[in-house]
Amino acid sequence: MLVTNNLPGYIFIEALGPHVAEEAISGIKHVRSKVPGRVSYSEIEKYLVNKPIIEELDIGYIVEITGGPFKGMRAKITRVNKVKREATLELLEATFTLPITVSADYLKLVEKVTGKEEEEKT
Repeated sequence: MLVTNNLPGYIFIEALGPHVAEEAISGIKHVRSKVPGRVSYSEIEKYLVNKPIIEELDIGYIVEITGGPFKGMRAKITRVNKVKREATLELLEATFTLPITVSADYLKLVEKVTGKEEEEKT
């Protein structure tokens, strides 16, 4: 059985046949349906390896801070230091721009905004 954070609401079951998988999910309260067919290892391989969040971050992206005194606030990334695993942010909800440096462990990617998309918004 495989449950991943990247696909909420989905559970992968390895079984000898489809009837075994159906029997496994029968009687479970919140199961709405099942997706018929087989899934190859190559299709779920990307969900098995947990990539560090720092690899996904880039300048201009919108993130949410998940820990520390600024927990729950959203910010725009102005600089990324992959060696130190830190990002410098500008809080979006602050009345004035105050750059803060936060460990990447306390960041959650919300939106990937490129330079062109940013110019269109202004």
